[in-house]
Amino acid sequence: MARYTGPVCRLCRRDGMKLFLKGSRCDTSKCGIERREAPPGQQLQRRGKMTDYGLHLREKQKVKHYYGVLERQFRCYFKKAEHTKGNTGDVLMSLLERRLDNVVHRMGFGLSRSAARQLINHGHVTINGRRCDVASYMINVGDVIRVKNRSKSLDLVRGALAESRHDVPDFLSVTESDIPEGIVGRLPLAEDVSIPIQTQLIIELCSR
Repeated sequence: MARYTGPVCRLCRRDGMKLFLKGSRCDTSKCGIERREAPPGQQLQRRGKMTDYGLHLREKQKVKHYYGVLERQFRCYFKKAEHTKGNTGDVLMSLLERRLDNVVHRMGFGLSRSAARQLINHGHVTINGRRCDVASYMINVGDVIRVKNRSKSLDLVRGALAESRHDVPDFLSVTESDIPEGIVGRLPLAEDVSIPIQTQLIIELCSR
């Protein structure tokens, strides 16, 4: 599966805000955007005023970088949101929040979405007792997400839980027992996204 493999701090600097792509490092003075706020590239500041198209595109890119999805994946989510009853922008953000790698990260099992994706791909996570190695799997209400009962899996997740500094959203409940697990209490809403997103700009861009 294709994925971005470049320096992630450049993405935060390009979008002009912290996207927490490096886990706990983003909360320290080593954070790339803390050390250098200017966008990447030779220019020290943007030339002139950003165009209307640039504002729309920047919002879409911010969401893609935040959830770690590429253009083709994002377009698939947008098409699904368009054909689902309700506000397209809210449905789109709900679909992205339902991704398994996002949920594993929000529970604290992975310090970043990329770390959570690696946990899933390597088979350290089960859903309702069954192994799942698909990071884009869409969670549903009542799903039980549990760490695999083996020492390597448990050590990785316990280490992440001990270092995690972010609160668990209220649509999830996490039990840090001998085998950490989380339960999906309800489907996530657009309000559960932890960074400000102007969904209307994304809808206007993708609807052109």
